[in-house]
Order: sequence, then structure tokens, then C-alpha cells
Amino acid sequence: MAYPRRLRQRPGLAFGFCVLVAEPVLRLLTKRRWSGGEHIPAEGGVVLAANHISHLDPFTCAHFVYGWGRIVRFLTKSELFEVPLVGRLVRSAGQIPVYRLTTDASLSFTAAVQAVQEGECVVVYPEGTITRQPDMWPMTGRTGAARIALSANVPVVPVAQWGVHEILAPYAKRPHLLPRKTVWVSAGPPVDLADLRDRPLTPEVLREATRRIMDDVTGLLEGIRGEKAPVERFDVRTAGVAQIGNPAGRKRARRRRS
Repeated sequence: MAYPRRLRQRPGLAFGFCVLVAEPVLRLLTKRRWSGGEHIPAEGGVVLAANHISHLDPFTCAHFVYGWGRIVRFLTKSELFEVPLVGRLVRSAGQIPVYRLTTDASLSFTAAVQAVQEGECVVVYPEGTITRQPDMWPMTGRTGAARIALSANVPVVPVAQWGVHEILAPYAKRPHLLPRKTVWVSAGPPVDLADLRDRPLTPEVLREATRRIMDDVTGLLEGIRGEKAPVERFDVRTAGVAQIGNPAGRKRARRRRS
């Protein structure tokens, strides 16, 4: 498979090693259905806002973006940076730690803004975790992607993913590699935020920008799945489920304690 666009940026040793290891595996184990990659700028700072359905979808998303000639910088949960060897690799590859539900969250925002201002392609999962929506539709988003894009004055390109959860279901430990799975990744035109860019970044502005981002991501996923998403978007804050971690595992732990 020839990639649609050649890589212009030097990947660096760590990212190059990841490509060397992961790319042949992804080519072997997945059938790719990619669309809309032309909406990703060939150069310059950009935020990609993607839905999150599996611990493997950063790899399939990165493969898609790499195929369109860009190196990705993910906002990655900080716990991964503490894993021996893996932490050193992801840090050397330029990934950005996210300190979820802590007072250090602003450090991630500052690093991401600096990265896109320097011309990087930064991937953000606005949901903040793998979706808890029962049918795996996108949930309500957090405002991080909107804040980064509006603060740095760069576009937000929506990205929808589907199929990779059939390889590794949410929070599953054992992948299902065969038969070969089809993975869809679709990018759309930049989210229309023109009327918000010159306004102060109030909570209202950030919520409106985030709503538009999630609407566009959801619309792309509807096109992939051939279905309509629920009218009301799932919100972990009102649904009474854990915001991070395996919600099923936490329920089992509560039952054991009781």
C-alpha cells in the first residue's frame, strides 16, 4: 500500500523506532479504510480531535496520520511515562503527558500549545478516556482541544475511528488478531471556529467550541457506521460512572468490598 502523502518531517530516533516496529504489524493485522486525510495540513500546527474506543486506537490513528505525511504527538496519560523503558520511549518520541484529574493538568496544556505553535500535529482525545457510552458513541468532550486550538490559533481537524475495538475491546487484556479486522479512520474538514477565535476564552466559548468539535467527530462516525448517534450525548459526570480507568473493574471491586 502506497501512502497518500510522503513524510517531510524527520521522525527522530524514538519515533522512527516505533514506526519500524509497529507499521509492519499494522499492515499485516488490519485492513485499512482511510478517508479524508487530505484535510490534515501537510505542514504547520494542527490539533486532531479523535474519538477513543480502544487502547490500540492511538496506533491506528498514528498510522493514518503517518500515511498522510505527519508525525503525531499524542496527549498521553502520565501513568504511561512511569512504565520502565516504555516511558523513556514515549517521552523521547515527543509525546505529551496528561496529568488527569490533578492540579498538574495545566502543564499538559502549556506543552501542547507550544507544540502546535512550533508546527506539530497534536492528537487530543476530547473525551479524556475510552468511551463509556453503551454503544460506543462519542461522549461529551472536555475543553482541552478547544483551548489548545483557540489559544494557539491553529485548526482543529475532527477524526473518527471504528473497528479497532474488535481487535482489543475496551479494557480487555487479550487481543483478537484473527481473522484480520477492518479499521476505519476518517478525517473531516477543520471545525468551524472562526467566530470564536477573537473572543475571550470564557467557559461558554470553550463549551461551544467543544460541542462543535464533538458534533463533527460524531458526524464522521455516523458516516462510518451508517447509523445515527443518540440525540443526547453521554456524560460521565451525570451518568454516575468513573471518569477514568476501567468502570467494570471498579464495579467488581465495590461488590467484593460489600
